[in-house]
Amino acid sequence: MPKTKRGRVLWNMPSRGRGTCPICTSTRIKLLYPRTKTDGKAVKVCKRCAGAPQVKIDAVNG
Repeated sequence: MPKTKRGRVLWNMPSRGRGTCPICTSTRIKLLYPRTKTDGKAVKVCKRCAGAPQVKIDAVNG
């Protein structure tokens, strides 16, 4: 039987959770992984950049 709830939470997010990754600048990619900068601000990144070094996360503007 198929799972009816799979991915349903994305429907409530703006743009279905998609946007431009601030690290790799990929467009129309899912931004579901929060990373915290050293100043305490949270940044949402893509799956590939979720394991990026902290130096790249801190270099993001915003």
